[in-house]
Amino acid sequence: MNTKLKTVLFDLDGTLADTAPDLARVLNDLLVEEGRAPLPFAVIRPQVSHGSPGLLKLGFGIDLTSPEHARLRTRLLDLYADNLCRDTVLFAGIEAVLDGLTARGLNWGIVTNKPSAFTDRLVAELRLRHPPACVVSGDTTTNRKPHPEPMWLACRQAGSEPAQCVYVGDAERDIQAGRAAGMRTLVALFGYIDRTHDAPELWGADALVHTPAEILDWLVTNRSTEPT
Repeated sequence: MNTKLKTVLFDLDGTLADTAPDLARVLNDLLVEEGRAPLPFAVIRPQVSHGSPGLLKLGFGIDLTSPEHARLRTRLLDLYADNLCRDTVLFAGIEAVLDGLTARGLNWGIVTNKPSAFTDRLVAELRLRHPPACVVSGDTTTNRKPHPEPMWLACRQAGSEPAQCVYVGDAERDIQAGRAAGMRTLVALFGYIDRTHDAPELWGADALVHTPAEILDWLVTNRSTEPT
């Protein structure tokens, strides 16, 4: 089988787009509503890739078993729906990466655990010059990352085999999902990584990239290599 890379897949929050300013705002709005003190942005940012469960655990110290979780999650998502793309932007350098992929004849896509109602709106509002070949959200398939099912669907939609794809993400479950699917994987160190608890060098990715530009650098060197 031809394993030359054809498709680059990205996580959304913390890899493709810097969504932390808007998500931090709505978490703090909810904290204030509930009579709690807001948290510093620097404390919230590393948790953004963990979605609403991570934000609620950070802000309220609760998990999915808490009787308050459903109510607070619903309110958090309602607040987010009203503040989806106020300050969210592509990470600096990502647009140039997408330009570079197109120039090299590669396509690209998104695989995120974000609900499709938010993913689809956000992708539209980002007004990308090069539209994605696929967008797979957290509710598109039965299973979410770290399960490989959404990764396989993205491959099919992009017209590539898993061995012809590389997945770029900023959370351990991203790397787990990509590896389980048979893809090459890159850790986006510019994303929402909690250096207190995360050890990305131990996640088993093919490489760690400090900037979006390093994604293209890696592709130039590794486009024809086998997945690890």
